[in-house]
Amino acid sequence: MKIAIPYEAGQVFQHFGHSPAFMVYEVEAGKVVSSALLPTNGSGHGALAGLLAANQVNALVCGGIGGGARTALAAAGIAVYAGVTGSADAAAAALASGSLTFDPNAVCAHHEHHGEGHDCGSHGHDCGGHCGG
Repeated sequence: MKIAIPYEAGQVFQHFGHSPAFMVYEVEAGKVVSSALLPTNGSGHGALAGLLAANQVNALVCGGIGGGARTALAAAGIAVYAGVTGSADAAAAALASGSLTFDPNAVCAHHEHHGEGHDCGSHGHDCGGHCGG
């Protein structure tokens, strides 16, 4: 199993569509056995599901994520575990062992109403808290 987590400075990056990179974890027998950084190279919302699918990712652990990204990931067969904050390594280990706490309904619906180029904090919302983190 491969788990991808939007990643910045060791933490779960809180806006899926603007993630600078993903940490991709390889899981075997309920344990993380390796990890590798996968840069997004500036790819936006639409291209990220394809990038993850091309790297055989099975699951995404993230903070905030919009409906369009969820749809694209579902179409690619990638399970989404949203509303997660904190250490990316700890989140991957928790999912691998079956103990990850997440919010299946966590979305950043307010992102759907804005154009590209904003960030989670630019409109007075703390995406981590707003999105269930």
